[in-house]
Amino acid sequence: MAQFDPAAATQAYLATLPPEAHAKATAYTQGGHWVLLWAALVSILVAWLVLKSGVLVKVRDAVTARKSRPWLAVAAVVVVDAVIEGLLILPWSAYEDWWRQKSYGLTDQAFGGWLGETLTMLVISLVMTVALASGVYAVMRRAPRTWWAWSGGLVAVAFMVIMVLSPVFIEPLFNTYTPAPAGPVRDTVVTMANANGVPSDKIYVYNGSKQSNRYTANVSGLFGTARVAMSDTMFKQGADLAEVKGVVGHEMGHYVHMHSIWLASAFGGLALVLFFLVDRLFAPVARLLRAKDVGGISDPAGLPVIWIIMAVLGLLATPVTSSLIRIAETDADRFSLERFNEPDGLAKALVKTIEYRAATPSKLEEVLFYDHPSVGGRVRMAMDWKAAHPPKSEPIY
Repeated sequence: MAQFDPAAATQAYLATLPPEAHAKATAYTQGGHWVLLWAALVSILVAWLVLKSGVLVKVRDAVTARKSRPWLAVAAVVVVDAVIEGLLILPWSAYEDWWRQKSYGLTDQAFGGWLGETLTMLVISLVMTVALASGVYAVMRRAPRTWWAWSGGLVAVAFMVIMVLSPVFIEPLFNTYTPAPAGPVRDTVVTMANANGVPSDKIYVYNGSKQSNRYTANVSGLFGTARVAMSDTMFKQGADLAEVKGVVGHEMGHYVHMHSIWLASAFGGLALVLFFLVDRLFAPVARLLRAKDVGGISDPAGLPVIWIIMAVLGLLATPVTSSLIRIAETDADRFSLERFNEPDGLAKALVKTIEYRAATPSKLEEVLFYDHPSVGGRVRMAMDWKAAHPPKSEPIY
């Protein structure tokens, strides 16, 4: 019998898509790299327009005219800033999040549906931003020299709070989650969950095709709110039990290895560095932008200056943030292979994601931009596993 060749098997899986599909995926993915730059420039422009308008100075002065109420001034300024910037950036968001996805066949959602959900998310983001900004500005006032260190911790805590609340209060606003129907898929996932300490009573299917045609599943929540959710796109694209085990096994890897907590800690550390740089850069950037009547970094009227600095630093930090997520994704793939030994199921599923993530980028492109390992690399990892661990007659749980 011929020896199994992982490289040839990888190429065979990638070749299940025609060259034109790979070319389209490459165009979409590489265009997305430019979108990162343009999105940062749009954010900078919008923040600059708000700063130059002086509207936030007027809001601050109106709130504090008779009495010093810094907490109320922060809340009022953040609300006004978020509404104005959200509306100004809406045309760009429509291009990036709807029109571009539509043009590549990645969504069938009507513009009205997209707009309604975007405005809903704007309100949710507004609430979260007011809460976090109020905390950060309070720390600025009480610890002006070390606020950046404390604020990094606030970001980590906020990240975990959102993770806990999202499946209960946020995600149901956009999609309908129903328990996976009785049958082989549910039975398989329940068995997988029970064997790996994952809540087996929270296995859902949701109407992800409402927003996107992407083949996907996820584990969301934290602690008591954690759940496994499979988009209906998986089944519309013919997912079989092997694919379900490969994909859901990956998502369970995120839960079992507590990647949410790990990423919250990592991004909290990055936020600490980011806030430190904001602290050092605020004054010179404010002078460069001629931010009149802004009293200093703890003055909420200077919020657009902070947004501009963060937009630049966030863009420069893309390789770091992408790499952190990519490490977790690689670990989740490894978990799926080790616990469930479905390399072909995982590979079949991964090939279906190529349409929105080009399969074979250069190593430099992957490091700079990819927040998931390349599909080609992931399929090769699965085939290497298959070569070292030939399929058994019974699945491994």
